[in-house]
Amino acid sequence: MRSRHVTVSEASRPVLPRHAKLRFDETRHRWVILAPERVLAPDDIAVEILQLCDGVRNVAAIIDSLAAKYVAVRELIGADVIAMLQDLADKGFLTEARENTA
Repeated sequence: MRSRHVTVSEASRPVLPRHAKLRFDETRHRWVILAPERVLAPDDIAVEILQLCDGVRNVAAIIDSLAAKYVAVRELIGADVIAMLQDLADKGFLTEARENTA
């Protein structure tokens, strides 16, 4: 059986796996990640990061975007972003985009 472990780095192109969807839940009035038999309610910062995880941008581009938007030290934001994405990957809520074969 192939391992699903993802190691997040600045070169990674993170994306939610096919079985997980980021949606705004009107009942809870908050963003949630819906997966089979699981719901995760990320905080507002995590939601902003997850909305950038489109499988096209790499983590470095996501960090650059956030550092510019919040006029913050890139290294500090980078460490937090990578840690958060790695945690989600370890829980199965994030995967790496595959190369486009078209």
